[in-house]
Amino acid sequence: MKDLTKGKILKVIMQFALPVFIGNLFNLAYNLADTRIIGSFLGSDALAAVGSVSTLSDLIVSFVFGLSNGFAVLTARFFGQRSEDKVRKNFALSLEFGIIISLILTAGSLLGLDGLFKWLNVMDVHRADASSYITIVIYGLIFSCIYNVLASSLRAVGDAYTPLFFLIFSAVLNVGLDILFVGRLGMGVSGAALATVISQVLAAVLCFVYALVRYPIFRFKAKDLIPTREYNGQLLSGGFSMGLMSSLVAFGTLSLQTAINKLGTNIIVAHTGARKLTNLYMLPFGVFGTTMATFCGQNYGAKRFDRIKEGIRTALIINAIWIVLVQITSWTVCPILIKAITAVDTKEVIDNAVLYQRFDTSFYAIAAMVTVFRNSLQGMGDHITPVISSALELAGKVAVAFLLTPILAYWGIIIAEPIVWTIMVIPLIISLVIRLKKTGPAKAL
Repeated sequence: MKDLTKGKILKVIMQFALPVFIGNLFNLAYNLADTRIIGSFLGSDALAAVGSVSTLSDLIVSFVFGLSNGFAVLTARFFGQRSEDKVRKNFALSLEFGIIISLILTAGSLLGLDGLFKWLNVMDVHRADASSYITIVIYGLIFSCIYNVLASSLRAVGDAYTPLFFLIFSAVLNVGLDILFVGRLGMGVSGAALATVISQVLAAVLCFVYALVRYPIFRFKAKDLIPTREYNGQLLSGGFSMGLMSSLVAFGTLSLQTAINKLGTNIIVAHTGARKLTNLYMLPFGVFGTTMATFCGQNYGAKRFDRIKEGIRTALIINAIWIVLVQITSWTVCPILIKAITAVDTKEVIDNAVLYQRFDTSFYAIAAMVTVFRNSLQGMGDHITPVISSALELAGKVAVAFLLTPILAYWGIIIAEPIVWTIMVIPLIISLVIRLKKTGPAKAL
């Protein structure tokens, strides 16, 4: 366990963020492996089929990820208060609520799949593969939720390394199973989805066993699973707030996908490759967002408001350094990276993906502020403003999908995110300034 309320802030943040970064990097690695293996063995049509529904998968997983982090913010706050009983109770209820909610999501997603395909404008030629892939992914949602609750809870008490180890194991296993199922056994896109689910199952089981064996603070009893009014409101409001925040972001991207799916196979493949690279470029933003949610949660519980201010400043500076490196990459080796990700050498695909990257990376400073600020606010107990900001993002992307794309084609997609980032950062800045001004005097060491 790691106490984030003490020690040099830069060192504490980097020690916490590094394993989260490596873990997310491996997570991206096996997502990229899916894309590369599907493109290499199955061709552009299969890759487009997966790409046409990947945003739907991202939407569901984003909600689960946000929900888990929201539950863990409260765990971090209780840990900062040195209340072991509350940590244990919150952990037990986090698992219980996570499982129930993921089962509801699974049933709802499967029942509404046909309607979602129509709304996404999935092309008939891609429909069979898209259905096979996303159905298996949805069935595995419960294991993804269990793992994320466990990983978030461990990070909430300062253990960022254990989730990393299990994620690396899962990523390596996933790549191996991808090659076996898709390349050797010829299972098609279903094999890629099945490889992901099997990897998640094993990661969840191993993480659960480790958490209970290693940390007595997590060894809950049957009575801890009984919901109480004291916990329900805080836990569900925090969980649904971050889940809604994350899913609104993904839902906005899903809205853009409905417009992209009308632009043809080459544009779908180009955007699939560009988004995979974007996920890599924006990885540190998410890492420091996760870090600041826990960092601010623990320090807010300990009333160390001075550390919160300095921590936010530190996270922004580190992201600024990364953004410079990203922009250099976008203007030099980006075409090579797109080819490597998609296994496609079509000029239209490469040109459009590179155009997307070079334009959007110019606005990454705003995107970094959005991620750091809204997670910091969640850690400080503000569950409203981050959702409002994410709702603005959703509204902006829906407007682009329906108004700009029919006129500007793929350029409408390219300019969408920089526009909405600029709009959504405004309420976050206002709320953060007000909240920090209202905090009391710093607590002495």
